[in-house]
This record gives sequence, C-alpha cells and structure tokens, in this order.
Amino acid sequence: MKSKILNYAFKPGLPQEFEIIEMDQLYREFSETLTKPHRTGFYHILWFQSGNPVHLVDFNPVQVEPDTVIFLNKDTVHKFDDQGNFNGKVILFTENFFIRTEADVKYLRSNVLFNDLFAESRISLKDVKSMFEQTIKLIEAELLNPGSLLQSEIIKNLLHTLLLLSERERKEQNLEEEKRGADLDYVILFKDQVQQNYKKLKTVSSYAENLSVTERRLNTATSKVLGKTPKQLIDDRVMLEAKRLLAHTSNSVKEIGFDLGFDEPTNFIKYFKKHHDVTPVEFRESFNSRSKINL
Repeated sequence: MKSKILNYAFKPGLPQEFEIIEMDQLYREFSETLTKPHRTGFYHILWFQSGNPVHLVDFNPVQVEPDTVIFLNKDTVHKFDDQGNFNGKVILFTENFFIRTEADVKYLRSNVLFNDLFAESRISLKDVKSMFEQTIKLIEAELLNPGSLLQSEIIKNLLHTLLLLSERERKEQNLEEEKRGADLDYVILFKDQVQQNYKKLKTVSSYAENLSVTERRLNTATSKVLGKTPKQLIDDRVMLEAKRLLAHTSNSVKEIGFDLGFDEPTNFIKYFKKHHDVTPVEFRESFNSRSKINL
C-alpha cells in the first residue's frame, strides 16, 4: 500500500480540459494504474459498450452490462476490472471546462448523475443509444476542428446535451429519484458543505450556521429526502474517507485520525468502532484479507 491514494490531475497540454478516449486504448496504456484504487480531480463518464466487467466505485462493486454508462463525480475512488475484456469510451472533463456561469455551477453540483444521493449513478442506454452515440460523434468531430474559436463552447454545449439526455433516461428507468423542492435544495447545499469541511466541522450546528438555517429545518430536509439525520450524513462522509485511507494507504491509524480532524488516536478508534462495529486495525486487516482472496 502507498502512503496516499493515487490522485491524478487532468492531462496537461490539451486545448481544453476535456477528452474522449477509447476505453481499450486507455486500459492497454495504463492498466497498472487503472486497476488500482485511484481518484481524480475531474469528472468521468464511462460508457461500457461491450463486456461484463465489475467496476469498483469506492467499496461498491458495480456489475456492468453492455451499454451501461457510469457517472463519477470528481474525487471518487474507483478502479477498473483487472480482467479486462471490455471496451467503450471514457469522457473526462473538469469544472473549469464546464463552468462558465453561476447557472453552470448550480447545474453541475446538483446534477443527479454526479450527485446521486442514494448510490453510484448509472444508466442503461436502451432507447437513447442512437442519440447518445450521435452526440458523442458530434463532439469527436468538433475535436478535430482545433482552429475554431468557438470549439470549447460548442463542445461544452454538446456535453450539456449529453448530460440532459442521460438525466431524462435515468428518470424513465424508474430509478429512485428525489423530488425537487426546498428540502432537496437544502440537502444538496448541506452535502456540498460537508464535502468541503468534513475534516474540520463535525457538528450539525456548524453547518446550519453556514447555511443560515436552523438545525431543526436541516434535520427535516435530510430526513425527508434521505431518511437520515444531518449528523448521520456527516458521520457517513467521515467514515467513507476513513475506510478509503485504511484500505488504500499504509498510513498509521494515528496519522489517519489526525488527517480526519481527531486530536487523539483513541478518539478516532472509538468513533470508528461506534459506526462500524470494528476497530480501524480490524477493518484494515479484514479488507486486506478479502483483497488477497480476490487476487
């Protein structure tokens, strides 16, 4: 294990921070990297056109069928199946590429494709495969026109169209979906704040104050939309990062606890055991044992 989870920045030197890559080509060139848990500071759209791999998203194995599309938010820890035998397209882009206005900020951060409040977000293309494919072809054609002053804007708009098509298909596939309204707006804002501050802020009152809302109102929103209290959501985010660091790094329990905002190792150990019924060391040993069996 390494001392840090592998973290990759966007490839330098491209005209814009957007790229479409053939999945088999990417896998051939970087399989050693891709088949290890890693995260990036940019968004992924993974279109598996053929094959039946298992794609690991954090600790959730996603069984993939042909024409499955998986949407991954930036900083998600994931890894490709080390057995290979799949193909498709990988679409990568950054916030810097997509965001041009405040409306873009709101759209990207509230988009259910990258901010699914229940699980990793995926769709089966089904009836929209032709439109999805044609939109990607238009993007690829525009990428071959580097002299255009409007290339970046055109690609961004086509990407937006691709996301809208995917959102509509997601709704039509009867996947669990949140109803729009003030409660959902509060939940999205709260989760965004938790993502930014979970290491240093662990009390509901701190987040309520930041959002200019009462703790009671915040609790009503999260309970209605997610069936969890704000404190449970804060703890979920802390525990996810704790598990990531324990599973994918060689950092000591003390170092991990300190990184997550715990002043004393004993406090982190008690916190972890309270929420997962085992100590951090027991979790790490169990994860390592399962990983060896699956090799």
